[in-house]
Amino acid sequence: MASEFDVIVYGASGFTGRLVAEYLALTYPSGVKWAMAGRSLTKLQEVRDDMGVPADVPLITANADDPASLRAMCERTQVVITTVGPYQLYGSDLVAACAATGAAYVDLCGEPGWMREMIDRHHEEARRTGARIVFSCGFDSIPFDLGVLTLQEAAKERFGQPVPRIKCRVRQMKGSFSGGTAASLKATLAAIARKPSLAMLLTDPFALAPGHAGPAQPAGMLPEYDPTIQAWVAPFIMAAINTKNVHRTNFLLGQPWGDIVYDEMVVAGLGDMGKAAAEALAKINPLAGDKGPKPGEGPSKEERDAGHFDILFAGLMPDNTRIDAVVTGDKDPGYGCTSKMLAESALCLIRDVEGAGGIWTPGALMGAKLRERLIASAGMTFTAG
Repeated sequence: MASEFDVIVYGASGFTGRLVAEYLALTYPSGVKWAMAGRSLTKLQEVRDDMGVPADVPLITANADDPASLRAMCERTQVVITTVGPYQLYGSDLVAACAATGAAYVDLCGEPGWMREMIDRHHEEARRTGARIVFSCGFDSIPFDLGVLTLQEAAKERFGQPVPRIKCRVRQMKGSFSGGTAASLKATLAAIARKPSLAMLLTDPFALAPGHAGPAQPAGMLPEYDPTIQAWVAPFIMAAINTKNVHRTNFLLGQPWGDIVYDEMVVAGLGDMGKAAAEALAKINPLAGDKGPKPGEGPSKEERDAGHFDILFAGLMPDNTRIDAVVTGDKDPGYGCTSKMLAESALCLIRDVEGAGGIWTPGALMGAKLRERLIASAGMTFTAG
């Protein structure tokens, strides 16, 4: 039986959810049957009217504290987009509802402990029902997941085989982390305090590839000089989730890239100034304190439009022969680009790709099809050579 909706944006009255709704309204004024969902009908109406979204866009009441309402929502749509986080606090019942009903699911999750818990609980059920559940469909971790995919495609074309060593280097990133990202980190730290064994999982690069253990990976915790790019590099705060997703993609695809060694660092600069910058960056936690945005807050449209990112993937063969890939985005990574990636991931799931149910990564399930969408509609570029 056909679903009532193609897409439901759950959390549409929040900051990021609103951006997703705005993007759908502007980019797909026709041809997509979508609805806005959240816990307050009044708030949804206010947001819909404030955005100028057509008044005939349906509004649905659903609450993270009411599993029956979540299941009822899932039964009405092909895919749920959820921006309601931290997911370890508010996401478990929705994943369970999607796994039970067969609805597809995309989110912005960067919480590997919770993701592993959901994999253990719901992967097999999702396979049975056909539910395609895809975590991390924003800046963490699509540019990195698809960047490695793009690099390995180019390596196979040039060398006839994948590269075993990949260095991801964030060359430029203008924009801010979302309030949700900060809240997720704090929730994760609180979870570790309650259950110290989580710390081991969070430090395991293969934590999202159950039963698989690959080669030792760089820790990426200290500034260092990188001879490959001849610059100083510093730790990248999102590496802890992105690296796990990259290894899970390889795992889900059946290890076509072999046992890769992969790390992510931020390019700080050249020479002594670069060294000093790398050392300074290593001491900064951009999510610490209370200065950043709270959940539901974020930068202005002007600030989002002024943002961008540029990420280099340097692939090395055993003899140090090098091949590169580059991924760029034209908006603030944490909001502007993320909202576009999330919406396009949902549409890719229902329009462009087929695949078995289960808990997936963007790269493993959508891969090149999603990359095509992001190039065509979301202001991103993927190049290799």
